[in-house]
Amino acid sequence: MSASDIAPSVDVDLSEIKKQAAQAAEELIDAAGMKPGQILVVGCSSSEIAAHKIGCYSSAEVGQAVFDALRYVCQKHSLYLAAQCCEHLNRAVILEEDAAIRYHLEMVNVIPRLKAGGSFATAAWNGMEHPCAVESIKAHAGIDIGDTLIGMHLRPVAVPVRTSIREIGSAHVVCARTRLKYIGGERASYQRGV
Repeated sequence: MSASDIAPSVDVDLSEIKKQAAQAAEELIDAAGMKPGQILVVGCSSSEIAAHKIGCYSSAEVGQAVFDALRYVCQKHSLYLAAQCCEHLNRAVILEEDAAIRYHLEMVNVIPRLKAGGSFATAAWNGMEHPCAVESIKAHAGIDIGDTLIGMHLRPVAVPVRTSIREIGSAHVVCARTRLKYIGGERASYQRGV
């Protein structure tokens, strides 16, 4: 990795970034009613967090801070964290190998890096016990930090969740839960809260 592949130290409060990321995750997990073993997908632009254009100012420090916060929250709730890579890796996803096996996901061969995958996905690869990459998933909920477009990795019926965290650093934050599809029309009965 050359010096041009690494952004200089960022002028953001990393402890505040961690706090914001953790709070957004906690609020989403609660609102979504997530259960142990489910998947939380996260797309994260460290550039946007540091008030730069997406893809132009990757910061290993920021990516690591967000990963550390979200890994802690996911472990606390026994959830799988899935880290979406950037467009250079076609938005592949990094997650624990046992999650890929459990959900019958086809693994692919790639290792994210700062400028090819992104700082958050790189931190996930380096911080997970047995990381693997998959091309797509159908997560139960998701957090989009910096307009990274995680929708392709959510189950078909995504529902916006408004949390008190609207930004992490300077990055716009959008959260979503998913629900089962309703089928059968007006005569059908439905389960509540799924």
